[in-house]
Amino acid sequence: MSEILTNIQGPEELKKLSKQEKECLASEIREEIIQTVSETGGHLASNLGVVELTIALHSVFDSPKDKFIWDVGHQCYVHKLLTGRQKEFETLRTMGGLAGFPKGCESEHDAFDTGHSSTSISVALGMARARDLKKEDHHIIAIIGDGALTGGMAQEALNDAGDSKTKLIVILNDNTMSISKNVGGMSHFLSKLRSRKIYTGPSNYVRDQLARIPKFGDWVIKWVRRMKDSIKQLILPDMFFEDLGFTYLGPIDGHNEQELEKMLKKAKEFTTPVLIHVLTKKGQGYKPAEDNPDRFHGVSPFAIETGKGKKEKKPDYSSVFGEELVRLARRNDRIVAVTAAMRDGTGLKKFAEEFPDRFFDVGIAEQHAVALCAGMAKAGMIPIIPIYSSFYQRAYDQVIHDICIQSLPVILCVDRAGIVGNDGETHQGLLDLAFFNLVPNLTIMAPKDFVELRDMMKFAIRLKKPVVIRYPRGGEGKREFTKHDKIQWGKCELLEDGKDITIIGIGKMVERAIGVRELLLKRGIRAEVINARFLKPFEVAEMLKSMQKTKKVVTMEDGVLRGGLASNIREVIQDNGLKDIAFQGFGYPDEFIKHGSVEEIEDKYGLSEEKITKQICKKFFAKQTKKTTKKKK
Repeated sequence: MSEILTNIQGPEELKKLSKQEKECLASEIREEIIQTVSETGGHLASNLGVVELTIALHSVFDSPKDKFIWDVGHQCYVHKLLTGRQKEFETLRTMGGLAGFPKGCESEHDAFDTGHSSTSISVALGMARARDLKKEDHHIIAIIGDGALTGGMAQEALNDAGDSKTKLIVILNDNTMSISKNVGGMSHFLSKLRSRKIYTGPSNYVRDQLARIPKFGDWVIKWVRRMKDSIKQLILPDMFFEDLGFTYLGPIDGHNEQELEKMLKKAKEFTTPVLIHVLTKKGQGYKPAEDNPDRFHGVSPFAIETGKGKKEKKPDYSSVFGEELVRLARRNDRIVAVTAAMRDGTGLKKFAEEFPDRFFDVGIAEQHAVALCAGMAKAGMIPIIPIYSSFYQRAYDQVIHDICIQSLPVILCVDRAGIVGNDGETHQGLLDLAFFNLVPNLTIMAPKDFVELRDMMKFAIRLKKPVVIRYPRGGEGKREFTKHDKIQWGKCELLEDGKDITIIGIGKMVERAIGVRELLLKRGIRAEVINARFLKPFEVAEMLKSMQKTKKVVTMEDGVLRGGLASNIREVIQDNGLKDIAFQGFGYPDEFIKHGSVEEIEDKYGLSEEKITKQICKKFFAKQTKKTTKKKK
């Protein structure tokens, strides 16, 4: 590790550094982040863009007394390096190592755990109000990107914060990007601000001094305010932030550390809400990331020299979904696609290029995106909207209220379902089967492979009902399926005959079920394997037939056990009075799953083929497996 960075054991030491030393520090930090992320994967471009800003923040404020709330939090790597976590940085996003997002359990400098966008201003305002009620004196700083500012929650928070008159600093990190290029009215508004000269209103300090002038003080303040408003209308006619109640400072070069410090020190003087508009470049200091900031937003391990990934790129569920959607859209001009700032990540790039008039990117606004789809469906279109599983949580109300009550034909594609690995608790897609399972009028499907994904997409369009299709991050399992029965609403698929035990899998776990069957066969146990296909509706005739034959059943799902496939089977057993059926569910417990590789997490929770097989043998076939072992000896 580099010399200056090595000696930074805490943020207080930044205050001792010269301008030149801070410039060197910025370069060292960029080198450290590029080197580490090239090995571990992670969020690269966003962190390279906030190096000078983070140095300036820690140089001016006093963490942990002053609180930094990082919106989303994927830009917190610099913050971690400056708050005593350099030695652990090489463990970033690995099991048992540093998280890729702020975590209070890691450091007192991480004031709030974040992972989803547009939350920081709400949280910061909550902390500021608590501070005021407790009569404490410290600063609360929310750092939010221009992409996250499009989120409805951020707008709501700005509205409340501006009206609150409480001491609060909002840093608008404006890099013109979320993950993809920003879109919408807020983006256009910020573009206007970027092109203007710096404009700031009089500080509270000036107002306080004028107020002390006998007789004339109040008149002068009123005159200044009128002049300020007149100038504002001439220079910045649509000064959104000041109209909301914020003092607007900026825009300012986000890579000029010294100027940033001056502006931050000025912001500290205010006792009312302040917004500092900072212009940064995503990927700053690493040319491949500068040229392709969207591709380098979240990356797998890559070669530093070229920027190319170290692993061979193979087809994955997102790309297969995107290709099939294009084929379907060529035959049906009522198909439209909607994304919430995730065009490339959800496989919609080709669709957007071929059908620009039927593609809608609404920015980071999942609630609006889903309600938009409801409106288009009501008007006769066929909206298809892929969103990451953990982000669908935000649009749950709209799925229920705007789509399912009216049974509108919207196809909700749940990308990154199940364990996603290194991004940790906020990004694991483990809850969608359970929370969608509660919603009336909703059909829920999960494909076992690419072929079934394509078939389910075609089926969903024909069904003309609200449909969820959920699929994992990455590609297919190692086994190839030769059987693909025609999809019928609510019907499962019998894949393998057996007499000793029934294994019911859904989605990616169907392939795992086949692997377990192969291992059981080596022990003389013949398992029957069923591909559930549907979580809802849950037609149980085939499953009942199998369970009554084997008297033993296990379920396998890439989600929480409570509320998903395991819960459905428990209900079937109870509702049919099958007291002689032995049951075991394999999935995830009622807890938030920390970061690590998918393989490590699955192994930890006993979901590898070997561990599932061992548990089945122990629970259901202890005597039989003992006999088999003795014969082999």
